[in-house]
Amino acid sequence: MVPFAGYEMPVQYPMGVMEEHQHTRHKAGLFDVSHMGQLRIRPRSGGGAEAAAAFETLVPMDFIALPEGRQRYALLTNEQGGIRDDLMVARQAGDLFAVVNAANKDSDAAYIEKQLAGDCQVTRQFDRALLALQGPKAVDVIVDLFPQAAAMRFMDCVDTTLDGVAVTLSRSGYTGEDGFELGLPADKAEAVARKLLDHPDVAPIGLGARDSLRLEAGLCLYGQDLDTTTTPVEAALVWSIQKSRRPGGERAGGYPGAEMIAQQLETGVYRKRVGLIPEGRAPIRAGVELFADEAGTEKVGRVSSGGFGPTVGGPVAMGYVSKEKAALDTPLFASLRGRMVPVVVRRMPFVPAGFKR
Repeated sequence: MVPFAGYEMPVQYPMGVMEEHQHTRHKAGLFDVSHMGQLRIRPRSGGGAEAAAAFETLVPMDFIALPEGRQRYALLTNEQGGIRDDLMVARQAGDLFAVVNAANKDSDAAYIEKQLAGDCQVTRQFDRALLALQGPKAVDVIVDLFPQAAAMRFMDCVDTTLDGVAVTLSRSGYTGEDGFELGLPADKAEAVARKLLDHPDVAPIGLGARDSLRLEAGLCLYGQDLDTTTTPVEAALVWSIQKSRRPGGERAGGYPGAEMIAQQLETGVYRKRVGLIPEGRAPIRAGVELFADEAGTEKVGRVSSGGFGPTVGGPVAMGYVSKEKAALDTPLFASLRGRMVPVVVRRMPFVPAGFKR
């Protein structure tokens, strides 16, 4: 157990990080992610459409056209185009349901409350638990509790019940695998977790494997790969900005940092997040500097996340490099404990995604 964002969190269980990682890739892993913050954003008048329109003033994503029962990855931006936080937001019949990062949940809630005060009421549901069941066997397990889960697609989100208890069920996650997340009252979480763990394909998974799973999937960790000085364009997250919110779209702009992001979309950026594969077996971790030459005379970037990828069978990393060195297969060098390790820019994700489209 280690301190994390104000909580005591498990790094690993008796199975160990390596086996937990592989178990999730091949069967189903159960994560307690209750440290994340859950928010409900309800319009003061009207319904989900009004909440979606109000929320679009804070993010460069399209929520007005998002159908009810669907969710999107979203980015809260600042006036410079930097990323305040990344979050998951679902559009429901009467409101929006958002899951924000643990370290930012109080500041996110306060910011959204202030910015949308005239249009929406923001309810903090920080007393609710959040469980994530991830892996190719997850659907076989979850349908025993929620039969409707079999018909859900990736990024579907529904408000449902389990034995009379209100549950928000989404088909998503942050491992690159198929899976589900369950938002439910904290006093009911242990009983539900034990029901899931009774299945022979389910094992508890800690922070260590959670990090290696998301890294192999090419997914960002806020505070390492994303921060307030990094824009969505630099972070290679342009895919998350729908056409309607880009320059020339019917609802272009209108969110913090829109001018900067529009300029970068047109003219490009000086640095970009890329995937990296080091030579050998030694991982290169966050903070390691990257160079264009083995002599170390031309610094071109820095590793933002790195570690050993159990599924890949070797070290994997991601980082920010100058645009001239961001092309696939570009050779670089990482300064690791006094020696230069050859590194190559590679495509992400490092393992194929297992989502049900």
